[in-house]
Amino acid sequence: MGQVWKCSGVRWSGGGPVLVWSGGRRSPLGRGRRVAFKAVEGGVRECVGARGNPCPVRAAVPARSTGARCEECARLDRAHSVAADTVADDPRPYHVYLAWFGPGMTKVGITAVERGPARLLEQGAVCFSWLGAGPLMAARRAEELLRAALKVPDRIPYRDKRVVRSVLPGSAAERAAEIESLHARALALAGWPEALVPEPCQVVDHVRVFGLAGVPAAVGEVAGLVPGARVGGELVAAAGPDLHLATPSGVLVLDTRLLPGWELTAAGDADGPGPALPVREFTVPQDGLF
Repeated sequence: MGQVWKCSGVRWSGGGPVLVWSGGRRSPLGRGRRVAFKAVEGGVRECVGARGNPCPVRAAVPARSTGARCEECARLDRAHSVAADTVADDPRPYHVYLAWFGPGMTKVGITAVERGPARLLEQGAVCFSWLGAGPLMAARRAEELLRAALKVPDRIPYRDKRVVRSVLPGSAAERAAEIESLHARALALAGWPEALVPEPCQVVDHVRVFGLAGVPAAVGEVAGLVPGARVGGELVAAAGPDLHLATPSGVLVLDTRLLPGWELTAAGDADGPGPALPVREFTVPQDGLF
């Protein structure tokens, strides 16, 4: 067996996506790059712990879990989480944003101003615009206002995002249209929090950043790793935590949130086929969604 690594997932920066490994090593994810690895044979996926601390019992976690934490560590990790709405006194300013993932799939969310657009890249937002900025609780009230008055959700399932990436509208103007309409309606709502400063609609498009222009339709998504099963293919696009890999059986989407907790090693053609990798097929015809 070769060298073993543990992956922390994908991180996005101005230079694009990188895979981050335990110990700080980073692997840039340029399109066209060959990605090939496997979980160590006989290995078990272990909880990654909480808030920088290892899991005290090294609990096993399901292969299909995108959180990679046992119940106790997941509870501790969310105990002081803005996303879980358990923090009300964060003094940092927050942005409220509209993010678009495909036709009919726009969400509202918040992110710390200091993070810039990182949160939108991490979610795989095809395009987005800021709505306003201000204190955390004012941002929360604006988020709830849009959910109640305009029926804008605060979550879009990743499976829905993945299915439409190959059939997005071709022009940036078409992709921006829903955000522009919702932005205008949102700022016209009664009850807009006084402490939240509205921001003009300036739609940022990530199609080129993600490599989604002309990306082939994916046939399915990796449902979870299996010890000894190979994951391999040419990287044709990357959006949020998802890697779109061209394989002999078609393009598969790998959610890199499935990687933490496993011991991984490089996989080559000489390793043989190994166990079958579980794949969840996309059953909705991708060229007939709209």
